Amino acid sequence: MSTHQQILDLKQRLSGTIIGQESVIDNLLIALLANGHVLLEGLPGLAKTRTIKMLAANLESDFSRIQFTPDLLPSDITGTEIYIAEAEGQKFQFQPGPIFGNLVLADEINRAPAKAQAALLEAMEERQVTVAGKTHTLPALFLVLATQNPIEQEGTYPLPEAQMDRFLLHITVDYANDDDERAILRLVRGEDAGSGAASAPQIPAQAVLDARREVLAVEVSDAVERYMVALIAATRRPGEYHDAPFAEWIQVGASPRGTLALDRAARAHAWLEGRNAATPDDVKAVLQACLSHRIILTYEAEAEGVTPAQVLASIVQHVAVA
Repeated sequence: MSTHQQILDLKQRLSGTIIGQESVIDNLLIALLANGHVLLEGLPGLAKTRTIKMLAANLESDFSRIQFTPDLLPSDITGTEIYIAEAEGQKFQFQPGPIFGNLVLADEINRAPAKAQAALLEAMEERQVTVAGKTHTLPALFLVLATQNPIEQEGTYPLPEAQMDRFLLHITVDYANDDDERAILRLVRGEDAGSGAASAPQIPAQAVLDARREVLAVEVSDAVERYMVALIAATRRPGEYHDAPFAEWIQVGASPRGTLALDRAARAHAWLEGRNAATPDDVKAVLQACLSHRIILTYEAEAEGVTPAQVLASIVQHVAVA
């Protein structure tokens, strides 16, 4: 089985156990292939935690979960030096924290104070942890899926925009439709009754690493490059589009990380579709997830109830493909 077929098999398995969240599954696989991290936002009970658990169950990997709470310490995430007494002497030994897993669920990230959030985000960015002057490298297969609840504000510490920028994708999870809701009922009934089919062998971790190399080989033409840059420029200089509604909606545009995220995610999307070159449609497919957390709206836009999704949809309508 080829690397592409193995990843498609993984996608099919996830689709069979996570009902009504096809977009979430696609974006999670894009982040995995693009070697980035995901911020998942949605109401309680929408399968945010189940999604990464099912990914871990079907992919050869070490899964770890960090439940973010107000009393969480940075060492609870990264690990710490512990004192060990031995017959021949005494020494300190590094005890790795949960961040050293392959798939790390940072549950309710906005419930921990800034110091704990920073410890996670630093490890995500640097792909390493330094404790007591020693640097410890994180695994090659490393994905952080952070979740946050948008409706609970009491006792939360919202992520600053500059720190949200560290996430490759920001995915909003919505309710399933009525037919999918019935399918969820039947799926959970079957799981409760233990009537599920025998589990298939896990997809090897090497398949993901091989797929990443193939994604890096996906071509991006000059025209697609210009289109991506034009989209980013529209978020930074919206006033140049005088007749567009988004001209008055954006206070701060996307950073260069947004451009890099568009490039990486578009190539991963093209690869998943079985193509060796990215197109403007690939860019449009990942635009919302790549940029919704990288733009800051004006007070007037927020007062009118305008969302980042509406802003980006307007930008797509007004920025021409080169």
